Order: sequence, then structure tokens, then C-alpha cells
Amino acid sequence: MKENTLLVVDDSPLIQRILSMILRKAGFNVVTASDGEEALEKARKVRPRVIFLDAMMPKKDGYQVAQELRASAEIPEQPYIIMLTALEQPGEKERARAIGVNEVMTKPFSPEEIVDRVKKVVYAENVA
Repeated sequence: MKENTLLVVDDSPLIQRILSMILRKAGFNVVTASDGEEALEKARKVRPRVIFLDAMMPKKDGYQVAQELRASAEIPEQPYIIMLTALEQPGEKERARAIGVNEVMTKPFSPEEIVDRVKKVVYAENVA
């Protein structure tokens, strides 16, 4: 697992650019994917420490991707998954956590909130 590598998965090029810019400015390496299938491929290849995963995407949605990641023997060191959603539906956080998502964030989000969450995940476990 690459401690400084993050994967941003969103079918919106704008969200990809914004998150990538925020995270790169904070000193992280960022890889992007536009759909669920590409997300799984890149997660297996780059082994990111954190994945920002859009809930609603083409080909495979964020829920399917999270389930496959958690079940994959190809990814022994599991990434921290932050699911991004535009609309928070009743039961959505519970559904996401039940399949292994660590956090759910509602769009829009602040740059500070994004960076703070990633730093807590990446640096807290490196210190221990």
C-alpha cells in the first residue's frame, strides 16, 4: 500500500479536478477514475491508502465497488474508503458502513474538511 497515494473516483470531471487539486496541494499523490470498473482496476494497481468513492456512477456504483474491494483477495491491505454522495438518503450511511465504507461525506464539502480527514487517516496510522 502506498501511504501517500489516494484514489479519487467520480464520474464528474469537475469533482475529480477539485478533489485532485485540493489533495495534491496538501502533498498527496492522486490517481483518478471515472467509473466503478476503472476504480477497481486502479485500486488493484496502485494500492491507494484512501479512496474517495462517488456513490452514483456508471458501470458499477460506489456500493458495488466498495463491496468488491472489501471482498478482494488481491487487495490484502485494505484502503480507507470515503463515499461521496450528492443526496443523503435515509439509511444510506448504514448501508455504506455495512459493506465496509469507513465514512460517508455529503457534497458539497470544504477543502479543509477533505484534507483534515485524509491526514487523520494517513498520519494517525503511520505514527502508531
